[in-house]
Amino acid sequence: MASANTSWPEENFSCSICLDVFSSPVSTPCGHNFCRTCITKFWDKQVRYKCPVCNELFNTRPDLRVNILISEIVDRFGTSLRVKEQPWVERAEVPCDVCNGTQLKAVKSCLVCLTSYCQSHLKPHQRVAGLKKHRLVEPMDRLDDRMCKEHDRLLELFCKTEQVCVCRLCTVTDHKSHPVIPLKEEYEVKTAQLGKIEAGVKQLIKERQKNIQDIKDTVKRSKADADREITDGVQVLTALMRCIEKCRDDLNQMVKEKLKSTVKQAEDLIKGLEREIEDLTNRSSEVKQLSHTKDHLHFLQAFRSLKDPPPTRDWTTVEVRPPSYVGTLRRSLDQLEETLNMEMKKLRDAELKRVQQNEVDVTLDPDTAYPWLTLSEDGKQVHDGGVKKKLQDNPKRFTRCVYVLTRRSFSSGRFYFEVQVKDKTGWSLGVVRGSIARKGLTHQNPETGYWTLLYYQDGLVFSDNPSVRLPLRAELQKVGVFVDYDEGLVSFYDVEARVHLYSATGCTFSEPLYPFLGPGRHNYQGNNSAPLIISPVNQTD
Repeated sequence: MASANTSWPEENFSCSICLDVFSSPVSTPCGHNFCRTCITKFWDKQVRYKCPVCNELFNTRPDLRVNILISEIVDRFGTSLRVKEQPWVERAEVPCDVCNGTQLKAVKSCLVCLTSYCQSHLKPHQRVAGLKKHRLVEPMDRLDDRMCKEHDRLLELFCKTEQVCVCRLCTVTDHKSHPVIPLKEEYEVKTAQLGKIEAGVKQLIKERQKNIQDIKDTVKRSKADADREITDGVQVLTALMRCIEKCRDDLNQMVKEKLKSTVKQAEDLIKGLEREIEDLTNRSSEVKQLSHTKDHLHFLQAFRSLKDPPPTRDWTTVEVRPPSYVGTLRRSLDQLEETLNMEMKKLRDAELKRVQQNEVDVTLDPDTAYPWLTLSEDGKQVHDGGVKKKLQDNPKRFTRCVYVLTRRSFSSGRFYFEVQVKDKTGWSLGVVRGSIARKGLTHQNPETGYWTLLYYQDGLVFSDNPSVRLPLRAELQKVGVFVDYDEGLVSFYDVEARVHLYSATGCTFSEPLYPFLGPGRHNYQGNNSAPLIISPVNQTD
């Protein structure tokens, strides 16, 4: 028996499915042998039951019977039977679907069996006539997904109508009237589209990376701004604290010196009074003693020296005046105020320089200008020319108010611009919402979309409900307008005096803001023909 075994080919004792030595060998009705587990799993995947070797079909699932002869041979000589070693499957490679335990690398996939095979398990397809007819392709994973679920055929066409992969039988059934093309053609089309999609995705990634960098830059700038604000604030407050301490020390010294002078004067007077009291006390004792003498001669001789009193000071006009501290504290506070004003000037200069760093270049939009207004060619100046122009109707144009907007609007961030108002008797400027009414009269206030400063009749007003009248220290030459859209802040500055005029805080902006200029009528309060001029920022040290 042993000699017969050694002369047989090794394949006679190995399962044609797992290619390993038989384990519980069973026979099919067509006479081929398999491991019970292998043939059971194979048939579990099939719709129709057939032999993996000869491809014979069975109407029902056959009853498997143990092959006693092969079982005895395997039991006796199984330890001497080996299958040649093959390479193990690596990552990203298709594994053999038949291997038990550690899977080997598949070398082919069968589109009939819907199974991938390693070199050993592929041998039946290379040896058995029925299996040789199967269509073998390069190893593919997920073979079930490549087959039509309805017709059990390879998906090799693409339906352009329903945008799905179909088999050839689908083209004569559900997709009969639909245009179909080979998968390769649609693959090339989709590949080209994929390039655009990939470029779009890369662009989106690039934009988001830029957003991240912008956010990081904003945080960095915010930290730098915070550090600068703290430094400037500490310097100002430290200077004020030093000034307050000096004022306190000067006040203490001044009051103490006055008190010291008064105390010394009082002490000197008390000493003089005490000396006279002592002299008078001595004289009183002498008088008393003389009153008791009985010696007429001695009495008369001593009385001569007593009748002239000792020299004394007239104390009726002498007094100690308490020191007056009136104005002492005021003078100290005046000194403190002077120092505070100096520090405030430094602070205002620093604040204006910071907001001027947000300068934007804006020009006036002629499509919005009131028909009587004249704009310069560069779009930087506007005044009432006294003549109404014949212009085409434009929904953006102001028809009742002497206003004009800029071309550019702002929907986020910070921006700053300056307007020269020199030689004007009336004007208004600021920022407005893009949706403000253009065709009629309206009240200028934040509720109607206006954040504007007005000058008229020698008065300066922030237009609100009610309006806020502002002090006008000197003739305004140039006004700066600063807006922090995200913080809801609109601020106005007297640029030449470097003075903050007014700030509207807690504003709610939900749409684009436009810089706004209103030069006023040319004959308002006399001659008002001078232009409003959008001026470049001139930062001076």
